[in-house]
Amino acid sequence: MSEYEKISIQWFPGHMTKAERMIEENMKLVDGVCEIIDARIPMASRNPDIDHLAAGKPRLVVLNRADQADPELTKRWRAWFKAQGLFVLETDSKTGKGVNQFPNAVRTALKEKIDQYAAKGQGSRPLRVMVLGIPNVGKSTFINKVAKRKAAIAGDRPGVTRGKQWIKIDDSLELLDTPGILWPKFDDENVGQVLALTGAVKDDILDRETLASNFFVRLRDQYPAVIEQRYKFTPDPAAQGYELLEAAARKRGFLVSGGELDTERMAAILLDEYRGGKLGRLTLEAPPEV
Repeated sequence: MSEYEKISIQWFPGHMTKAERMIEENMKLVDGVCEIIDARIPMASRNPDIDHLAAGKPRLVVLNRADQADPELTKRWRAWFKAQGLFVLETDSKTGKGVNQFPNAVRTALKEKIDQYAAKGQGSRPLRVMVLGIPNVGKSTFINKVAKRKAAIAGDRPGVTRGKQWIKIDDSLELLDTPGILWPKFDDENVGQVLALTGAVKDDILDRETLASNFFVRLRDQYPAVIEQRYKFTPDPAAQGYELLEAAARKRGFLVSGGELDTERMAAILLDEYRGGKLGRLTLEAPPEV
């Protein structure tokens, strides 16, 4: 794969320590943990501290936005998470697809805990599950679909602080919603890149032309047919990302005064078309080899 251009993504998660402390303090109140992640970027959309924070608790991973992800790669990711001992559910919280299976998925993941309660004569005790997720993975929408009402406050703009919320789903299940401010560490530049591509990092803090150039390299290496079908040219395997961006701008006829290619406009169009689902079902990360 060609080298991506370096792109500077600055993020200062000022509330991370406070949020993690709150999660640690409340972990003892719950029977299990549900982690909402973006099926298009399953690793980048996870907080790296989740394994430490949820250690010892049954875990359910919800691959949200599965309708926008590559089905073949989603299948591989599902197998990978299962191999880590996690339960997995695929959903699309906008349409609600898969969401109705959530209560049953929770009961499967917490079967041991349910049996323990039954043995103690506490069979009617509701299960309590903490819901975690970084901003922009659709956590609030997911919870509202599960609750069948507007129960979760959508506060998923980066840096928004709000307290925990207990949300009763039915007599047998309660969810603890947490602030969506747990961001991944950007030690790995790829994490910042793919978060930016999906819109989880706001465009105004980065160079969109560099981001789009790198995305063209990614498309050429992973989904070359998308470039051919959508942008009507065959990508040169040896081209730099910016050259691919220029080629697309040329095909679209995007010119500025003096006949120069309007790569800025092409970059904006590429990102908008990807986020709008016009490029098809794409997954930007493959699972680690088991």
